[in-house]
Amino acid sequence: MIKGRGAQKVNNHKFSEFSEEIRADFLEYLSKEDETSNIKTTFIPTFPKTIINKVPSPDVHMLYSLNAYQGCEHGCIYCFARNSHEYWGYNAGLDFESKILVKQNAVELLEAKFKSPQWKAIPIGMSGNTDCYQPIEKKLEITRSLLKIFLKYRHPVGIVTKNSLILRDLDIIKELASFNLVSVYLSITTLSEATRRLVEPRTATIKKRLQTLEELTKNGIPTSVMIAPIIPGINSHEILPVAKITSSLGARSLGFTVVRLNGAIGKIFTDWITEVLPDKKDKVLSLIKQCHQGNLNNSEFGLRKSGSGPVANQIHQQIAIARRKYFPNQKPIRLNCELHHQFKTGQLALF
Repeated sequence: MIKGRGAQKVNNHKFSEFSEEIRADFLEYLSKEDETSNIKTTFIPTFPKTIINKVPSPDVHMLYSLNAYQGCEHGCIYCFARNSHEYWGYNAGLDFESKILVKQNAVELLEAKFKSPQWKAIPIGMSGNTDCYQPIEKKLEITRSLLKIFLKYRHPVGIVTKNSLILRDLDIIKELASFNLVSVYLSITTLSEATRRLVEPRTATIKKRLQTLEELTKNGIPTSVMIAPIIPGINSHEILPVAKITSSLGARSLGFTVVRLNGAIGKIFTDWITEVLPDKKDKVLSLIKQCHQGNLNNSEFGLRKSGSGPVANQIHQQIAIARRKYFPNQKPIRLNCELHHQFKTGQLALF
């Protein structure tokens, strides 16, 4: 077993040579000597032409996303974003979590977009693909700089993360919240640290994530919790406990997805569970297939994230119970899109 990593095998995939920075330090949740990996993480500078991506999928509740990083050191074994790494010439397995593309000009691109007379404010999701608070952000502070641009131009932003590093930027996020310009979606997929270490090896601990939720809500930040994904046979029994504790800590709503293993992720996940949880392999893979009409994945809009069939219906029923019991007043968070227009026209000076 490759400890401290999600993917367990190196896929054959050719890629170009880039100038790389090698990072050999290890994170606090990998501090035990027997849990470190010899696979070092490299960071590759890139300079894209655009930073905001339109999201055409009808079952994704955001129209635009922004990703400062491609690839993610968190190494979550189920991550749908793994497939996108192949577009850059890397594999969706270990490359995805150990070769991170850094968008060096992200801040300049965002500011140029906000200055454009053609741009009309609409909430932009940060981490639509990979986590904007993955470990390297502590050093590079690209996400922090981007948030300053959102604040400067009074533009709404939604943040999705599973890292407690977001609390570093609480000063900016609080100011954004004072204008109703920010919402945070915290991913909490399990309350079991043992499960977290296997499924999401380089993420913040569960204790830290719960503390992060409490701190955000205590400071008036509208925060929702995502159990995404729910993997039947691994964390599907934790829906009600997660809902109960996160509700008590101030979460405003509960979201979820049912795991789907699209593209290369099917083989990567199968290799992982064969190596890490061999006794659960047949059961878990069978339950996942039962959610997707006999396959590990269903790409049909409307069903791909929710699943179908008896196993998926049981998950839906648990979510419905959890929402009725712990989130009876759940409502969508609506952010302010008017202030950006007023900023560009100079009308804010009137207030």
